[in-house]
Amino acid sequence: MRDLVSLLNSEFDVLNVSERLMRLRESVQGRIVFTTSFGLEDQYLSHLIFSQDIAIDVVTLDTGRLFAETYALWQATEEKYRRRIKAYHPDANVLQEMIAEQGVNGFYHSLEARKTCCGVRKVEPLKRALAGAGAWVTGLRGDQSEARGSIDFASFDTGFGLVKANPLADVSRAQVDAAARVAGVPLNPLHARGFPSIGCAPCTRAIKPGEDERAGRWWWEKDEKKECGLHVAADGSIKPRFVHSDGDRPWAV
Repeated sequence: MRDLVSLLNSEFDVLNVSERLMRLRESVQGRIVFTTSFGLEDQYLSHLIFSQDIAIDVVTLDTGRLFAETYALWQATEEKYRRRIKAYHPDANVLQEMIAEQGVNGFYHSLEARKTCCGVRKVEPLKRALAGAGAWVTGLRGDQSEARGSIDFASFDTGFGLVKANPLADVSRAQVDAAARVAGVPLNPLHARGFPSIGCAPCTRAIKPGEDERAGRWWWEKDEKKECGLHVAADGSIKPRFVHSDGDRPWAV
């Protein structure tokens, strides 16, 4: 598997984004999952997967706290491409217990509470979404933030035991935006209102001039390496990690 990762990193360097997705499909046996949050990058990748009929499952993590604009875009995307995007939701019982303990917006009260919320609403559903898959496709770009600057095209995710592919790793936001607009990809109107990175509504604000793209996420926290827990490693870099005692990937901020 690690030999495959090395091969993909070498080959992706000379391929365009569409070719990277097709090469990944050719190289990986079994199911490949792309998790979309309906942001610019994810919409463009969904467009390539759907329009070229690449055998990659497009799924989303519905936290229950997304913007109304995101839900509307979800519907518009399904209607445009005539494909269903499967949703993975938080476990209802665990979610109910969390809200009873910390309150409906308890994530504002402490870093621990916010991590717990992200864990319940995003990380656990992701585990179910990736169960049994051979590869996971993301819309990460290297220039989204300083913490993401060193991401590879491909890596081996030891937590899930699969290949993690980032076909947009070396592509700028401007390049993705231009390609998406030429292709007529439906986009979230929040992007035009100062939201380059869009997550849950209570945890996302518009960015200020000079801020990096992810500055509007969990803006009340002081830590510069802010992530929801899907892509972080022990040293704060954007890599998955594994705890051999229980199979979970603990938080790194």
